[in-house]
Amino acid sequence: MSSEEEPMRFQVVPAAYVLLIDEQDQVLLSYRRGTGYMDEHWAFGAAGHVEAGETVFEAAVREAHEELGVEINAADLEPMTVMHRTGASGEPIDERVDFFFAVRRWKGVPGIQEQDKAADLRWASLDQLPAPVVPHEEYVLQQWTRGTLPAVTAFGFQTQ
Repeated sequence: MSSEEEPMRFQVVPAAYVLLIDEQDQVLLSYRRGTGYMDEHWAFGAAGHVEAGETVFEAAVREAHEELGVEINAADLEPMTVMHRTGASGEPIDERVDFFFAVRRWKGVPGIQEQDKAADLRWASLDQLPAPVVPHEEYVLQQWTRGTLPAVTAFGFQTQ
C-alpha cells in the first residue's frame, strides 16, 4: 500500500472528567464562562486534558484540585464511561477520548478556583439538571441516570 492509499490517522486528545456526588445523590456542575468552548453551558464540576507524563487518574485528581479546590484519592474514582468523541471537523483538536469518573468522597469544600473559566457551581438532582448542559456531558448524565451508559461509547460520529 502506498502512502497515498494509507488511511488518515489522527491523534486523540485525552481528557478526564470528575463528577462529585453528595449524600443526597446530587451532582456538582460548573457553569462555563470565558473558556472559548461551550461557554454559558453547565458541565461536570471538573474536567481537563491529561498532561504529558500523567495518568488519567492523576489528571482527574489534579483537575478536581485545580478547579474545585478539593482533594480526592484516585482509588475513590468510579469509572462511568470512556467516550470516543469527534467534532467532525477533521482537525486533531476535535478528536477526543474522554474518561468520565464519579467520586463520592473528597476533602475540602468545593468552590470555584478558576474565576476566569467558571461563573457558578451548582448541586443538581440528576432528574432536574439546569440547562443547557454541554451536549456530550448531558448524554453521559442521561444514560448514567437510566442505567444504560456503556463502559465505552462514541459521540458525534455520523454512523451513530
